Amino acid sequence: MTMNRRDFLKVSAAGSGGLLISLSLPGCSSLPSNGGDGEKAWQPDAWLELTRDDRIYFTLARVEMGQGTYTGLTTLIAEELDVAPDAIQPRFAPVASDYQNPLYKLQLTGGSTSVATSWEPLRVAGASARTMLVSAAAKVWKIDPRDCTTTDGRVFHPNGSDSLSYGELVALAAHEDAPSEPKLKPRNEWKYIGKSVGRLDAELKSTGKPIYGIDVELDDMVYAVVTRLPRFGGRVRSYDDTQARSLPGVLDVFQIERGVAVVADKYWRARKAQDALSIEWDDTEALAVSTDEVFAGYHQAADDDPGESERSEGDYEKAAEGSDRLLTASYEQPYLAHATLEPMNATAHYRDGSIDVWAPTQAPDVGRIAAARATDLSPDDITIHTTFLGGGFGRRLTNDYIEEVAAVAMRIGRPVKLIWSREEDTRHDFYRPAMLHRMKASLRDNQVTGWHHQVVGPQILDWYVRNAAPAQFPWAPKFMYDTLGRVGLMAEGIATPKDFSAIEGAIEYPYAVPNLDVRHTHTDPGVPVSWWRSVGFSHNGFAVETFMDELAHTLGQDPYQFRRSLIGEEPRHLAVLDRVVAMADWDQPVPEGRGRGIALFRSFGTFVAQVVEAGIENGEIRVYRVHCAVDCGQVVNPDIVRDQIEGGIVFGITAALFGEIEFKQGAVQQSNFHDYPLLRNYQMPEIAVDIIESDESPTGVGEPGVPPVLPALGNALFALTGKRQRKLPLSAES
Repeated sequence: MTMNRRDFLKVSAAGSGGLLISLSLPGCSSLPSNGGDGEKAWQPDAWLELTRDDRIYFTLARVEMGQGTYTGLTTLIAEELDVAPDAIQPRFAPVASDYQNPLYKLQLTGGSTSVATSWEPLRVAGASARTMLVSAAAKVWKIDPRDCTTTDGRVFHPNGSDSLSYGELVALAAHEDAPSEPKLKPRNEWKYIGKSVGRLDAELKSTGKPIYGIDVELDDMVYAVVTRLPRFGGRVRSYDDTQARSLPGVLDVFQIERGVAVVADKYWRARKAQDALSIEWDDTEALAVSTDEVFAGYHQAADDDPGESERSEGDYEKAAEGSDRLLTASYEQPYLAHATLEPMNATAHYRDGSIDVWAPTQAPDVGRIAAARATDLSPDDITIHTTFLGGGFGRRLTNDYIEEVAAVAMRIGRPVKLIWSREEDTRHDFYRPAMLHRMKASLRDNQVTGWHHQVVGPQILDWYVRNAAPAQFPWAPKFMYDTLGRVGLMAEGIATPKDFSAIEGAIEYPYAVPNLDVRHTHTDPGVPVSWWRSVGFSHNGFAVETFMDELAHTLGQDPYQFRRSLIGEEPRHLAVLDRVVAMADWDQPVPEGRGRGIALFRSFGTFVAQVVEAGIENGEIRVYRVHCAVDCGQVVNPDIVRDQIEGGIVFGITAALFGEIEFKQGAVQQSNFHDYPLLRNYQMPEIAVDIIESDESPTGVGEPGVPPVLPALGNALFALTGKRQRKLPLSAES
């Protein structure tokens, strides 16, 4: 790719007299979009600062929620700057358009895009800084800069003995012209990229030094809790706070949009006062649906509406008419909560016509809009301080907790920390949508001639209406927020991105079947939904790869060989499929009482194949082993890739075995880990992850481990029991 580096490098002297390099990257590269292979343009992304006292600061435009951006993105800078990653101090970015994710036009961390969107610009930043530092040193020595070398933050004279530190050179380097084409290191000279560099936040987290949102402490701080409506869409009719106000430490009790807030001098005192409240709810407009009714509605919608065509090749109906057999199946997946280990929280201080908010958010610019909604302030009056996140999984893209704390802070006028309980976090989530999949396949002469997939359920674009559109236009007055959202919704696929959340993973069906028909029947029962780790790939992966297994069984073929026979034109799919089969000794029998299942899936540009070995012990499903082969393009840090793939596998197994949020008359029935459990240590399988070496551009790894493990586990149980499960969570009794 050819590009003019001068177009996007801005160089200036920092306030400390050091070197400040800002990346401004208009249209200098393209990346695959979340739902396909369309091209997207780069936007401003990050800042690098070098000071005279040899400190190097890197402003991290993506949040750190355990996925490794703190280390991975710093490594890209370090490689080209020729310093060790631990010589660089990352710091979280403030809200600014310079730090928007180019794929979303928002300052958003999600979609497994952090490394992919930073791969070239951050390396260019490091290389450009190194080039200017070398040029400055060469002028001091009056030699050709090509004769100089760098290592560990120093520029060396060709005599091998003289050297200057970067700190000694930054004032001079700030006056150098930015290179139009800074030379990036060839792969054979990489010291850090592709190597297992230790995580920069490991020691911090091991010693309790990082500040998560829930750790924020400010002088004169008070604590708030909110009693929210038990059913979505209801309202407070009236409340009696007499007893609550009489309790020690209680400072105020008042109504906000989402419920009744209690503020006290200590957190537990606020909780005790919350228990003393008497609230009468107005359920006139509240959600009243139950889970059974949701799926009944989905089936009715599927019968009434064949849905919008999302991918069509050949003629499925003609293939079905000429078939020997027609295989059909329906799959149901429930609502799922995010269950981040750090529950929702935020701290805010309203004063002097402005507000500061400290929050673990995946989208700080959207958080700023949330705070503006709840106060009398404009976005420019709001400062978001992003902290470390104790898990995100998409939940912290929806900044409702920031909206709440801002409303409380505006009334209190003191620093106030809002903390959700685990029960509140479970019952007031924005859930992974419940989905229905109707599958059909036409067979003729023992060949699959047609594939039909009808996806039934809601999209997530509705979230855009309230949050994303105003964040993209922070200059707009607040009375326009809802209008901007409605316009964005109406302009889906034209002025705003198409929402692939329901169909991603279905429209990328990779197998060589001549007649394809993929459709989406949109129906929305009103349950608040949002992104959940791997989003639509999670439910489409289960449907697609379970149905592929059913087809293999119907045709009497080995599940691996069946997939292999249809994937031959997809070399990266084929490579991970063959690799995982070798890892798992697929051709060897499994121990007695166990079954083995396989699945192959691409999500977020990453190719993953998994083999699961499972059984049933004491009436419970046990997962013994998971083998996984992954092709995520060029790897920045192999250990982080393995960590994320393993974490995705555990996340997926948890959903497959335990994940289900049930509604009864509009109220969530689960509340804590006793009835919405996570996989426990004693249930952990052995996990082996093998990474395919690749020269392709890096893709995401935070989410692609999730989708294949759900069907692979279900397929393993079928291999063991001969009974096919088409509904999640999986059941040992079934």
